Amino acid sequence: MCKMQRLLCALAILSTVVAQKDPHYAPGHDGMVHLFEWKWNDIADECERFLSPMGFGGVQVSPIQENVAIGNRPWWERYQPISYKWHTRSGTPQEFENMVRRCNNVGVRIYVDVVFNHMSGNWNNARGTGGSTANTYDFSYPAVPYSRTDFHSPCEAKNYQDPGNVRNCELVGLHDLDQSKEWVRGKIVDFLNGAIDAGVAGFRVDAAKHMWPADLKVIYSRLKNLNSQYFPQGARPFITQEVIDYGGEAVSKYEYNSFGTVTEFRYGMEVSNALNGRNQLKWFVNWGEKWGLLPSGDALVFIDNHDTQRGNANILTYKSSKKYKMAVALMLGHPYGIPRIMSSYYFDHFDATPPQDSSGNLKSPMINSDNTCGNGFVCEHRWRQIYNMVRFRNAVKNTGVNNWWDNGNNQIAFCRGNAGFIAINNDGYDLRQTLHTCLEPGRYCDVISGNLENNRCTGKVVTVDQNRNAYIEIPNNQDDGVVAIHTQAKLN
Repeated sequence: MCKMQRLLCALAILSTVVAQKDPHYAPGHDGMVHLFEWKWNDIADECERFLSPMGFGGVQVSPIQENVAIGNRPWWERYQPISYKWHTRSGTPQEFENMVRRCNNVGVRIYVDVVFNHMSGNWNNARGTGGSTANTYDFSYPAVPYSRTDFHSPCEAKNYQDPGNVRNCELVGLHDLDQSKEWVRGKIVDFLNGAIDAGVAGFRVDAAKHMWPADLKVIYSRLKNLNSQYFPQGARPFITQEVIDYGGEAVSKYEYNSFGTVTEFRYGMEVSNALNGRNQLKWFVNWGEKWGLLPSGDALVFIDNHDTQRGNANILTYKSSKKYKMAVALMLGHPYGIPRIMSSYYFDHFDATPPQDSSGNLKSPMINSDNTCGNGFVCEHRWRQIYNMVRFRNAVKNTGVNNWWDNGNNQIAFCRGNAGFIAINNDGYDLRQTLHTCLEPGRYCDVISGNLENNRCTGKVVTVDQNRNAYIEIPNNQDDGVVAIHTQAKLN
């Protein structure tokens, strides 16, 4: 009996861990997009008018908790909490709940960027976006409330060979909470459970690297199951944890992937290196865990995020649009990992504010007649080469990579089962090759150069012969370095 109880307990724990790695996408949806610094009402509109019809699985939203209002309102003020109230420049608690409901109703999940490693740094006369005040120099946050005893003793996190320094000291001056204390744990759990009640599917845990894994496991274990109005009974919140690990430090991503997914920062670095000419695409034949990346089901993958696009010149971003589209196409075309797409606003320096009016209120993206965005927003997720690869990913779901081809350098191609085919040319010369596509004979629309509309292709047509081969052309000097076809883009 004792052995049986231990076995049942172990199975229950394993089931919970696996469930915390499930993003709970609705059928026909896959991949998430980070709508960075969008307002809740605008996200709700985007779920209904674009994300759901295009097959996106979910949205990572900016932090929902009240933050200190800082000077000219840089983007990073959202990562300086003053309370756990849901009052930010993105909207009110009512607007947040309405957004979650509307997005869930069209099959698009919401994942909240949550900040509970720390509170704010020191600011004179600190006042929050919801009107809360704090004496930051005295570690006093009455709107929670937190006091000095809820924090680690002040020290600077600077020795990344010392896990204690990384996890018990202040990251860039942000007051470091002690998650081993029951009071702190209780406040964090209440905050997260409130979002679960509202219907979110999960969380991106900011600065997880700077918290002890044992404390995080306790906090996650106390979270409620997801709201059964939108999710199956017993469904657990999806958890992805920000752990920046390029190797060579004391803190490892493998300390965190046993109880949630982890942000795989090496993914975007390696893809960017290849497309920037510092490696060859031919080596991606075994892309994934064999490269020292996390197991596929444990990895949240991305080309860039809101930090790396500002702080790492080697990472591809919207500013190198052709290569960036190629990078995202590879990410969405390959089965490894849980992909997240960045949707940015235009910026020319690190602290550049999100689009805002003269009073500091966030602007709404303007949707142009060609489906792109204006008003200062990039909206990479609305680029045809990207949203059509989301559709591609849905079309090839549950297939692996087969029939790999490369030219020994930077031209590659592969099938996804018998459902899709993608070719990429990053060489300084044209790709002109007859390749095996694995698809049924017929005429297909290349979803990179155009769409299938009214049984015609607005871009290139790829003809697959009786042997399932096709002549693929990707000139080096054309706008797109990719061709992609799939079963749902076939002409009748």
